[in-house]
Amino acid sequence: MAKFKKILVLNNEVEARLLDAVLEEQQIPHLMRSYHDRAYDGLWQQQQGWGHVEASEHYEEQILAIYEDLKNDK
Repeated sequence: MAKFKKILVLNNEVEARLLDAVLEEQQIPHLMRSYHDRAYDGLWQQQQGWGHVEASEHYEEQILAIYEDLKNDK
């Protein structure tokens, strides 16, 4: 299994769910990491963004292109 790295920070849960669905549809292996922490009641998400997507470096350009397409479709 390829080593995953942080590809990009997501602004909110809507972006995360939409990107996750597209990556699943295109069968791109990835992980969505939320910054939510119950102890701090979402404080990190307000300061740092919703979370980030991790994937193999091999898919980085493809994921960034998909993300840009999703942002432009809004």
